[in-house]
Amino acid sequence: MTIHQEQRVGIFIDIQNLYHSAKNLYNSRVNYKELVRYLLADRKLIRAIAYVVKTESTEGESSFFDALKEAGLELRMKDIQIYADGMKKADWDIGMAIDAVRLASSLDAVILVTGDGDFIPLIDYLRWGLGRSI
Repeated sequence: MTIHQEQRVGIFIDIQNLYHSAKNLYNSRVNYKELVRYLLADRKLIRAIAYVVKTESTEGESSFFDALKEAGLELRMKDIQIYADGMKKADWDIGMAIDAVRLASSLDAVILVTGDGDFIPLIDYLRWGLGRSI
């Protein structure tokens, strides 16, 4: 991938996926401010959106969300879904995909930060359908 300083960049971060992967796989935390700086590589940031899920326990959650905002991220929030059988679901896949498609015409590079393979059709669409860098 070619990087030019004049590229307009949009960053879309699946916070739950990244947070839990760092915690469970590496017993570590993510420095989101440094992550955004690294991904930008001195290019022009248009939007950096973090997709978060509010849980039933707000202990520490608001300070975490504040830290994300301090890192320069725009937050998109939704409540966790709890089903009658106790199953919990926290899913932003469609929201991230729609935002990436909506903003694509204003961007030269779209950066998706997620470990979710469900985004492959979105990547194909943005790369081949719109001719964007992914």
